[in-house]
Amino acid sequence: MGRAIHGGTAQIDTHLSWHAEGEFTNLSGGGVIEAKHPPSLGARQRNTFPTSRRASTLDGMPIHIRAENGDYAPAVLCPGDPRRAAYIAETFFDPGYRCVNEERGMLGFTGTFEGSPISVQTTGMGAPSSGIVFEELIMLGAKRLIRVGTCGALQDGMSMGDTVLGISATAEDTTPLRVAQMSSYAPTATFELAETAAQLSRESGSTVHVGPIITSGVFYDPDPNTFARWKRTGHIGVDMEAAMMYTIAAIKGVEALAMMTVSDLLEVTGETTRISDEELKAGVDKMMRLACRVAVS
Repeated sequence: MGRAIHGGTAQIDTHLSWHAEGEFTNLSGGGVIEAKHPPSLGARQRNTFPTSRRASTLDGMPIHIRAENGDYAPAVLCPGDPRRAAYIAETFFDPGYRCVNEERGMLGFTGTFEGSPISVQTTGMGAPSSGIVFEELIMLGAKRLIRVGTCGALQDGMSMGDTVLGISATAEDTTPLRVAQMSSYAPTATFELAETAAQLSRESGSTVHVGPIITSGVFYDPDPNTFARWKRTGHIGVDMEAAMMYTIAAIKGVEALAMMTVSDLLEVTGETTRISDEELKAGVDKMMRLACRVAVS
């Protein structure tokens, strides 16, 4: 990812760029998004989403998400990338959404989608980072977590830009296993959410694949036989966060679903084919609108 510094502002080669002044620039369409994302969260107006749960960590609030009870809607979309979180809010939320967290660059926004309350919160990459965020969102009253992102496809017949619903996530990462206190574990999605997502996907004309996925703790795997092993055992895709989310959701008693766009085709030889930027944007946009509908269903 290319990045150049111009006058103290980090210009990032993507759809959105965060400026030191507290504005977002839309790099794909030009112009500055209105200052709905205040640079100082201390002065922001709180919303009124009801919650009976009180955060119980440092100073009565989560450590890594600097927000308070009621700042997040019960339904939260969870992308890994902060720029994708901003893009989701800008593109899919109704006008009037606002920034509720910017701690550590983990941007979070709350607003509405077609009139229903919804939030989006960055998780970062991998189980350790995302696990912290999932835990703290639940402390802040989240009841439904929808992971939105990309995955590698393992099975024949899957194409770039297809939608993948992880009905379960086999943990090939020790962090979910440590939290579950089990030596092996494949936590599952909330069936009702998966059923709704599959139905909405088919109604929209999207190609959707529903099945077990792998959550791996290694992106650059040195073992060339890994993809073949995963394919042989029936897994349809691989990500790095779903098993963590499903584990925490099961323990805490909240709903969860991983909805992903195929960004890579993984061959049994260990080779990988990467999606084009144009295909990725089209596939993610299609999946994201469906995810918003599932979140508020």
